Amino acid sequence: MGGANILGSMKQDGSRLMIHPADVKGFWNRWRNVVFGVLIAVYVAGPFIPVGGHPMIQLDVQHRRFFLFGGTFNSQDFWMVLLLALAFVFGLLLITAWKGRVWCGWACPQTVFLEGLYRPVERFFDGPREARIRLSNEPMSLKKFGRRLAKYTTFLVISAAIAHTATALFVSPKELWLMINEGPALHLEAFGLTLGFTAILMFNFTWFREQFCVVLCPYGRLQSVLHDRDSVTVAYREARGEPRGKLQKSATAPKLGDCIDCKRCVAVCPTGIDIRNGLQMECLACTQCVDACDEVMDKIKRPRGLIAFASQTELQGQPRRTLRPRLVVYGAVMVLCLSILGVSLATRTPFEANIFRPRGAMPFIVDGDVVRNPFEVHVFNKHPQPARFKLEFRDAPPEASIVIGTPEVELASLTDAHVPVSITLPRTSLTKPVELVLVITDLTNGATREKTIPFLGR
Repeated sequence: MGGANILGSMKQDGSRLMIHPADVKGFWNRWRNVVFGVLIAVYVAGPFIPVGGHPMIQLDVQHRRFFLFGGTFNSQDFWMVLLLALAFVFGLLLITAWKGRVWCGWACPQTVFLEGLYRPVERFFDGPREARIRLSNEPMSLKKFGRRLAKYTTFLVISAAIAHTATALFVSPKELWLMINEGPALHLEAFGLTLGFTAILMFNFTWFREQFCVVLCPYGRLQSVLHDRDSVTVAYREARGEPRGKLQKSATAPKLGDCIDCKRCVAVCPTGIDIRNGLQMECLACTQCVDACDEVMDKIKRPRGLIAFASQTELQGQPRRTLRPRLVVYGAVMVLCLSILGVSLATRTPFEANIFRPRGAMPFIVDGDVVRNPFEVHVFNKHPQPARFKLEFRDAPPEASIVIGTPEVELASLTDAHVPVSITLPRTSLTKPVELVLVITDLTNGATREKTIPFLGR
């Protein structure tokens, strides 16, 4: 892994160098903006779009209930979250080993919000790269103060909007609106959470920016472990570009490579690196240098692709292996996790039912010539709406006396009920093991659960 001796966002003396990437247009940038638009819509609109009477995405930690794309989950379903997290992790490993750090440059919320929202606002108020650099070096003046005030006020509005969206993930939008109307004094926790989110976003997107990716995020440092020589990354074709030099118009000038050393690739880089130094930890695979270099190649009438997606083996003129052991392992684990999750979701019933014997009570009671078994049926409604459930025994012995506390019970979404059940049999019926089958029917959609109850008494 090549690279300069210091970070692209640092000066020689170790102080911070604020990065002002230049504007760039091109094929990759257009598609990247489309991806940003879709992801911002998903990130921001998720808690506010109703599906099945609840937000499309809501993590109600306080009541231990979660809504996701019309599905209703509770704390007992947390193992599914672990499966989803494992699938995401191994999917990220697969993409990294195959296509490099494209997650960082195209889908990470840090990049999506910075490049999709905050930088366009900064360009609107401060102008293109050269104007931003001049403005940052100028002493404070009324004009500079006015621009800074307008820009940071807009940043604050955007940060507050994203923070309220983050809060809406944990409370419903309706509850959030009520909290706003009632004032922060009555909802200090939600107000403090939203205020904290806003402060973190302002600090991050106003000043910290690429330092989060370079200094805090450990993912970039994993590249050297996850990559191999066949991993496809944004790369500079050194064999074609070197020796670099200014564009020569004289026919007798020495033969140079296609790189005219315009440093356009450096100017557009959001982390300030020079991709010509080789693959570096700070590279986000944002492809801005690819579009910038292609634009220059078009102007000087040379083929595009001096900077492009390529593997180390391709750069050395060798064929690249697509199917490799690490890709197979990462992909297999990801598919396994998703398959288990898919089967679990497909076979998941919209309610839970369990049978317990009362705590502290005898498992059975002998009363003369009869034996009584007390039970408790726990029913939990996982529907996003209220549902009604019916409890009945199937093929019970005719001599059995069964008392169900509430044969039919109606439950609100993600609520439960404990129904007492008492079963009495003559002692003469217990010459052999007796088992009874309790059928719990969801009257909303006809789904059933069967529970076998062993009768004790011998």
